Amino acid sequence: MLDNLKKYDVVLASNSPRRRELLEQLGVNYRVELIKGIDETHPADMPAHEIAEYLSRLKASAYQLKSRELLITADTVVILGDDVLGKPADDAEACSMLRRLSGRTHSVVTGVAVTTEEGVRSFSDEALVTFDALSDDEINYYVKQYCPLDKAGAYGIQEWIGYAGVKKLEGSFFTVMGLPVHRLYQLLKTL
Repeated sequence: MLDNLKKYDVVLASNSPRRRELLEQLGVNYRVELIKGIDETHPADMPAHEIAEYLSRLKASAYQLKSRELLITADTVVILGDDVLGKPADDAEACSMLRRLSGRTHSVVTGVAVTTEEGVRSFSDEALVTFDALSDDEINYYVKQYCPLDKAGAYGIQEWIGYAGVKKLEGSFFTVMGLPVHRLYQLLKTL
């Protein structure tokens, strides 16, 4: 599948092991290339549901594409009410975020940009996640055992907390993991 990608040198601009795994499972041959220090600031008045796609395009703009390269960038945000929960700075902030998510429904939006010499195509995909009520013991256990400081909203749905705490999911599991592969596949087929 995706034989049309053979004409490209596919570059994944992500340090996320989850995105790497998902792209591999999609059958895409790629290499990882990272640019450090990209300013991921979004306009303060930007609607929360637009931030992930905006950031994926912002990351793409930092790269100098070579001939025949295809660049994939992505970003995920967790939205609770009007608040965007990014990556926690430390264990205390991770616990605080998980307490806020406990027993509530929140939105996870992942934005993806695919860039070639012809231009940038981007999209975002949203899923709604509902957590069961989580005890402080469960939250502390998860944070200590899984160190979710590299994850928006302080959790990975594919980890223990997803098995034990997520009671409902509306949308794609993979969007919550950080790469809506179903949408990415559809886009890649058109190149």
